[in-house]
Amino acid sequence: MSLKSKIENEYLIFDGAMGTYLQKSGLKLGELPELLNFTKAELIEDIHLKYLEAGSDIITTNTLGANRTKLNGSGKTVEEVIHQSVSLAHKAIDTFHSKHHSYGESRHSKNHKYVALDLGPIGQLLEPMGTLSFDEAYDIYKEQVIAGVNAGCDLFLLETQTDLLELKCGVLACKENSDLPIIATMSFEPSGRTFTGTDVEAMVTLLEALEVDAFGFNCSFGPKEMLPLIRQALSLTHKPIVVQPNAGLPKRIDNITVYDTNANVFASVMKEIVDKGVTIIGGCCGTDESYIANLTEVVAHAAPALKRAHKAITRVSSFAKTVTLADQPIIIGERLNPTGKKRLKEALRNGETDYILREAISQVEQGASILDLNIGLPELDEAKLMPEFIKEIQSILDVPIQIDSSSVHCIEASARRYNGKPLINSVSGKEESLKAILPIVKRYGACILGLTLDDDGIPSKAEERFAIAEKIVNRAESLGIPRENVLIDCLALTASAQQEDVIETLKAIQLVKTKLGVKTVLGVSNVSFGLPKRALINKTFLTMALYSGLDAPILNPGNEEMMAAIDAYNVLVNNDVRSERYIARHSNSEPSSESKAKVTQMDLKQVILNGLKDLAVSNTELLLETLKPMEIVDQIIIPTLNEVGQSFESGKTFLPQLIQSAETVQKAFERLKLELRNEGGPSLSKGKIVLATVQHDVHDIGKNIVKVILQNYGYDVVDLGKDVPPERVLKACIDHNVKFVGLSALMTSTVESMAKTIQVLKGHDREIIVCVGGAVLNPEYAKMIHADFYAKDARETALIANAFFDKKG
Repeated sequence: MSLKSKIENEYLIFDGAMGTYLQKSGLKLGELPELLNFTKAELIEDIHLKYLEAGSDIITTNTLGANRTKLNGSGKTVEEVIHQSVSLAHKAIDTFHSKHHSYGESRHSKNHKYVALDLGPIGQLLEPMGTLSFDEAYDIYKEQVIAGVNAGCDLFLLETQTDLLELKCGVLACKENSDLPIIATMSFEPSGRTFTGTDVEAMVTLLEALEVDAFGFNCSFGPKEMLPLIRQALSLTHKPIVVQPNAGLPKRIDNITVYDTNANVFASVMKEIVDKGVTIIGGCCGTDESYIANLTEVVAHAAPALKRAHKAITRVSSFAKTVTLADQPIIIGERLNPTGKKRLKEALRNGETDYILREAISQVEQGASILDLNIGLPELDEAKLMPEFIKEIQSILDVPIQIDSSSVHCIEASARRYNGKPLINSVSGKEESLKAILPIVKRYGACILGLTLDDDGIPSKAEERFAIAEKIVNRAESLGIPRENVLIDCLALTASAQQEDVIETLKAIQLVKTKLGVKTVLGVSNVSFGLPKRALINKTFLTMALYSGLDAPILNPGNEEMMAAIDAYNVLVNNDVRSERYIARHSNSEPSSESKAKVTQMDLKQVILNGLKDLAVSNTELLLETLKPMEIVDQIIIPTLNEVGQSFESGKTFLPQLIQSAETVQKAFERLKLELRNEGGPSLSKGKIVLATVQHDVHDIGKNIVKVILQNYGYDVVDLGKDVPPERVLKACIDHNVKFVGLSALMTSTVESMAKTIQVLKGHDREIIVCVGGAVLNPEYAKMIHADFYAKDARETALIANAFFDKKG
């Protein structure tokens, strides 16, 4: 049986931790674990062998950080590190087999053991949150993948991922440079989302669409805390789910990191997890061979692994939100299409990103669940600009996007870089279109909108349009595109010119729904061209189409009559139980035209909340006509930043939006600082803060986010960067007369560096206040290393700084 088949049909056991095992075995502070493949090869091989003896079916190479970024300056290439690590894993397997040539001598009944190439996060944020481009990230993973294939690995494990777009880069690098199985796991926060805002449904939607062989969860916390995430994942997909938890939560005892869940308790919870349907299990931080040995007993006594039924659900997603097309009509906003829109054409030609973003925000506020994006003007390079506009929209909004283009190159470039599972508009029944578009849909796991037209145009009769729809669905399925990923547009014709054909559109929708069972989309307003009182025609036709089976009308969500018609329809077909939404929206309300206007004339608060950087300066200058710079800061900027922070903490907005809002404030601050300099007024600075990622830690992500937030609360930040020795932190405090220091550590092995830095600072000046943060820290850790404060995120760091400087001042 092939490994892919085993992943799909059998129980498999991964190994346990490598990093924490190496720390117990003497990994020195700041030492790259991957270099131990050379300096302590026997140790690495022995760890692999221990896991094999305990019952692991798959062992993971010691390559979590073996990418060109983290190995830079180590003296070893990516290819060298990966080749050595894969060789050690295979050597351990050979030793295991030679010891157990008769499988009756051990607990093992499975003959094959496999080597997974471990591919961890790059360590830098991708655009738009960071500076790493999609293509750069892809190349980094591609280099590792090719090295792994050449070295002889059996599968790829993309683990401890927090950014869905980075994970997509990794998956594509694996798929496009190898045919080996792929397993992917993400690390989640207690909020149920990853560090960058991805929830379980968005993860499942994309990874299932990309046909990853198995996916799930690792690290984060212990198995008990993972249970809610696991239940949700199992309910959403038929694919095998992987679970590799930590040995509970970490704590410090006598300056040693220990975990609060022993091997027996770990196994008891993992038994519950297996009973729920998880088939691939292992351990992460804090686990060792004793944990894995217990897992073999869990699997040995488990019921036979059952393959869960395929769930035929039509879903599109962004990095943080999934839209499911089910019983309720889903609105696709049409206003980001230049056809018939003079102002939008001007904005596209002039590169007015802020106008596009305002239109996007407006449509979402008015009820659009998906945004159609079309930039099809002859003078524009669609393939270059469309991914950029998608990136900008996804930096401030979490709704899915419909990629609307007639350019194959544009569709390819956009679908590749899109963060989530997009809807592509469109493919037709033309042979040329089918051959060009459907392979792109298959490659990126997208949904596709099929148009019922072919080389002869749009047929008059419903049966002929249905035949084209059937052709599109069948061709898609022949390429392995699931039927649920195909949506059909039966094409509304104008009643003024083809009156007798209008009813055929409705008949075609009914045929597609009943005979093909796929979801339907329709651009409703086409029907009324050339007629008076177009809104009346549109509203009536929309209601008729919804009753005929239309799932997703493409319309202007700012048209209150159209939106009200959908609300009424939901009442009449019992979608809106007890008419609650209808009553909430329409009782004691009068139609108004304010909704669109309120976004076109945003004040500075709205600009910050929506992250519209291009409007920050102009809105600030407008306020300077009536307010002093410090009044703008105190009355508008700081309260709005607090609102942004509260929204982030409550899970209403996510890291990309937080960063965009912070960068918008930064632009406003720069304008205010210029004004104060010109007037000879007071400094905007509330005080100076030193920030550093501690020595031997090469991760800058968390610290950089803290820096942006602190700057936008009015602090001057002395940023020392990453891998900063304690003495350099102290020197910065002395040189800049700073009494407040922020330290970051993202690696368990560098907590000791943080403790030493605090010791050096406090030894020089007890009045220096130290605030610590990072993925491996918690309040107990902070107390153990004598930090003054622990901040769980950038927002909390700012609040701690505010309290300190307010008290000091």
